[in-house]
Amino acid sequence: MESKLEFSIKQGAPDKQRCACVVVGVFEGGKLSGAAKILDTASQHVLSDLIARGDMSGKIASTLMLHNVSNTACERVLLVGLGKLSDLDNKASLKILRSTFAALNATPAKDAILYLVDEGVGKDASWVIQQAVLTASEQAFRADGLKSKPSKAAILKRITFATLTAPSAALKTSLNQATAIAHGMALTKTLGNLPGNVCTPTYLATQARALAKLHKTIKTTVLEEKEMKSLGMGSLLSVARGSEEPAKLITLAYHGTDKKQKPIVLVGKGITFDTGGISLKPGADMDEMKYDMCGAASVLGTIQAIAEMGLKLNVIGVIPSCDNMPSGSATKPGDIVTSMAGLTIEILNTDAEGRLILCDALTYSKKFNPDTVIDIATLTGACVIALGHVASGLFSNEDQLAKDLLAAGEQAHDRAWQLPLWDDYQPLLDSNFADMQNIGGRAGGTITAACFLSRFTKDYRWAHLDIAGTAWKSGKEKGATGRPVPLLTQYLINRASNNQTGINK
Repeated sequence: MESKLEFSIKQGAPDKQRCACVVVGVFEGGKLSGAAKILDTASQHVLSDLIARGDMSGKIASTLMLHNVSNTACERVLLVGLGKLSDLDNKASLKILRSTFAALNATPAKDAILYLVDEGVGKDASWVIQQAVLTASEQAFRADGLKSKPSKAAILKRITFATLTAPSAALKTSLNQATAIAHGMALTKTLGNLPGNVCTPTYLATQARALAKLHKTIKTTVLEEKEMKSLGMGSLLSVARGSEEPAKLITLAYHGTDKKQKPIVLVGKGITFDTGGISLKPGADMDEMKYDMCGAASVLGTIQAIAEMGLKLNVIGVIPSCDNMPSGSATKPGDIVTSMAGLTIEILNTDAEGRLILCDALTYSKKFNPDTVIDIATLTGACVIALGHVASGLFSNEDQLAKDLLAAGEQAHDRAWQLPLWDDYQPLLDSNFADMQNIGGRAGGTITAACFLSRFTKDYRWAHLDIAGTAWKSGKEKGATGRPVPLLTQYLINRASNNQTGINK
């Protein structure tokens, strides 16, 4: 459940701020940041005295909460260790931000003013603001929408980023964008965490229509199974055959600029529950297959974010959605189906179903005359083996598109890693009885899955993100992560900026 955090930015002196808590930094060795120096002077050296006694070393991510500091207007002052200035990279900055908000959330403070943006916490102030917003939002998020007694909500409600000099227009824009991204991630996580008996294809369609009601720039359409059949989507419909839940093909069209501008199409895998079908998965951890629609959820979250930003870009979301269930009518291993592209597919494993719904959605995407198509899918367990839970797998039929997505991932700290899409792997999909088979064997499973999709994307610039390792966490921290909404939104922000400056990519 999304927490209603409010974010703002302003200029002001730290000793004059009337709030529950003011946050300032201390470098390793006891050197005070600019804002901390002002507080130290106003309080007649309370901060420097504490440092001299050894109460605060400035070690990275260390914290010390002070109460009723003399000659200040705030109730509390939180000192945060910034470590060595020379060591402040992105990893260190994130550690500082997580520690800061953990300390704030451990207090009764309802509001806080942070002097961290221009205090050396990261080289890029805009990046710091974005990561601070996402960190605060992550700690405030609660995945308890279906509990009879919801968890205690975060007390912290209002966060202000303060600067000693007037904040730039770029910082204000970054704050607005970060807030929108946080809202998009919250939607993605909320949808991902819902069980399969709630979040059905029909439910996803309802959420897509709700977005269109919320934003006039979004138009939603939903195709039913009869319409999909008439379009020849035999591959997609073959996955839905075993389920009593009707399949949906959901389209969200966001128009943020001249309709003549070619759209970027985001295709999200929407398997709302994946048993594996007749190729039944093992029972252990099968409950996590409710997350097999996180690609679809990320498309919804991304479109919500860019609509909230008012991004000057045209983006279309295409979500093929169904359940993959075993039954007397379910598709069987060895069955051959015909895709919308007219290519026949021998289904050797019904648990390789994501590519079967995506291939028809990718063919359908051609109707929009796209500039670029990006599909997002929890596609292969092999990607988890290859990259773990740190990076999403990336494939593309164009080097520049791959570079742009990798760069956006680095900017947003939502990283991806490119894997090869060489023709050498294509023969592994050869079938004796159809144009192709839906699996290529155990070896290189992530790559052969991408190779399968590539056969349906020859008419446009295309990239594939395999998010099987990054879309959710297991164990004690079990839950959807909201990734890759930051990566996708940053890519779209960059594209909109390039369009405005006349740079073509």
